[in-house]
Amino acid sequence: MTKQFEFKEIDREGFENLDVIAEAENFNRWMYDQVNPHCKGTILEIGSGIGNISQFFLNNHQHLYVSDLRENYRAELTRKFENQKTLGGVLDLDIVASDFDTKFSHLFEKFDTIFALNVVEHIEDDKLAIHNCRKLLKKGGKLIILVPAFQSLYNEFDKELYHFRRYTKHTLNKLFRENQFHLIESRYFNALGILGWYVSGKIQRNKTIPKSQMKLYNIIIPISKVLDKLMLKRVGLSVITVGQK
Repeated sequence: MTKQFEFKEIDREGFENLDVIAEAENFNRWMYDQVNPHCKGTILEIGSGIGNISQFFLNNHQHLYVSDLRENYRAELTRKFENQKTLGGVLDLDIVASDFDTKFSHLFEKFDTIFALNVVEHIEDDKLAIHNCRKLLKKGGKLIILVPAFQSLYNEFDKELYHFRRYTKHTLNKLFRENQFHLIESRYFNALGILGWYVSGKIQRNKTIPKSQMKLYNIIIPISKVLDKLMLKRVGLSVITVGQK
């Protein structure tokens, strides 16, 4: 059965989670390190939230456009980054807008790299989202998508965060192939995170990420990195795919 979610301009649970994650610098830097090797030239981040990952790009003087659907998030992004010299802009971008081709045609073939971290799972028509991302890329540009992995892990967190689905490498790669992307890389990420997600979301049935748990996880990030290497990135809480136009 298709899950139905109503878009809310003020996303209380989402903001609370982003605020908790904002304090986990080790985790956020690890996320940044997953995508940065593929990021060149003019970069677009889709679904920037409050800028937890954006800050690393801008502090590294990379040319970055940030974007979000929600006005309060865009206001926070502007407040945080308006003095950053390499910020291209703060965009009100709906990647599946019905009038996408007319409203955002000025952005077509503008970007060398586009990345979306924990965004596509919020979109019912994920194939259209990837299709429209392709329009925004220059020829040879790269698209980097990170989404939650394994439908068996779907729990209260997913419901509260309005996730339509979780993915595998196969299902995510299929979206890329259907939109004529050449696959560069596909792997799982954050194996240790599965334990925390399962306990907190399935057993404790929390609806937001407990701050104490995020603080603990931030401390043990070095262990998470080692485990991912030992597991050869064959399992993880998230899956990442990189494709080239």
